[in-house]
Amino acid sequence: MMQPIQNRSWALLFLGILAVTLFCLDIMLGSVAIPFKEVFRIVTTGESENRAWLFIIEKIRLPKSITAILAGCGLSVSGLQMQTLFRNPLAGPSELGITAGAGLGVAAVMLAGGGSASMYAISQLGITGSWLIIGMASLGSAGVLGLILLIAGRIRDNVILLIVGVMIGTITLSIISIWQYFSQPEQLQEYIMWTFGSLGGVTGYHLYVLSGVVVAGLLLAFASSKSLNALLLGENYARSMGLTVGRTRLLIMLSTSLLTGSVTAFCGPIGFVGIAIPHITRSLLGTSNHRMLIPAACLTGTVLLLLCDVIAQLPGTQTVIPINVVTSLLGAPVVIWIIIRRNNLRSSFS
Repeated sequence: MMQPIQNRSWALLFLGILAVTLFCLDIMLGSVAIPFKEVFRIVTTGESENRAWLFIIEKIRLPKSITAILAGCGLSVSGLQMQTLFRNPLAGPSELGITAGAGLGVAAVMLAGGGSASMYAISQLGITGSWLIIGMASLGSAGVLGLILLIAGRIRDNVILLIVGVMIGTITLSIISIWQYFSQPEQLQEYIMWTFGSLGGVTGYHLYVLSGVVVAGLLLAFASSKSLNALLLGENYARSMGLTVGRTRLLIMLSTSLLTGSVTAFCGPIGFVGIAIPHITRSLLGTSNHRMLIPAACLTGTVLLLLCDVIAQLPGTQTVIPINVVTSLLGAPVVIWIIIRRNNLRSSFS
């Protein structure tokens, strides 16, 4: 079994150093070789004698690496909140259908509105287009999460609730498939490319919008950390401690919807990060305190997404593997390994 690092401050420091290292590596690697000295100069001063290198770093690689950090933080904290709220070790944005709900919101924009709703047309709206996509994706994820919470009031079995979440996600994907069937080929191609997942399409004002929404969602999550600790011991205990469970659920729902909706809207559906990272973080730190887990999950998610992006680039070639493929290939074995090595997985939720 993975042994937790005794000094949690050292664990956070290790994750921070690893994140910075992978961030630098992610910026350096690609089809065009750029010396580290030039990369450091461009990042710190914004200047370079080679205009091509300057463009590649500032307009392509740096935004992509920042997007990886935002996506890693957002999806990891979303999964952590879901596992605590439902007290289910297998809960996560993808597994509970929340990501599918965000995809439904994006489909409503890209597929249901005809040619005027294409991604190209949306991009011409500037900031308005960014908020439109994030708004619809967050609304879709909130709708699915709200439905699951409503059902959770009647079903206390976590396994059955997880199955219900999977079924709701399946229904949501079926609705999306119907839209795809009746869509124009151009729209269908755009949506299919979106489903593969990508960290490289968020630039300019889109990056500012995504950053603002993710930071807002993370702040809400951290503000709910004390309530999340109480929910680990059950709703009855939380109420006895004076916690307003309904309001806490609403805050968690809002935070998760913002995080999952915004990341999914711009990066596509990225799987296994939300379910794997919380378990890795708990194993590494050996704690269930969300005041420690939330920032640690952000760092661990950042490390994983940056690592996946480095792998996806296949350094030295022109090929870029969809990020969703890489996260699934890395995330699924990690989840299996954790389940096998930690047969007391439920102990973190009791």
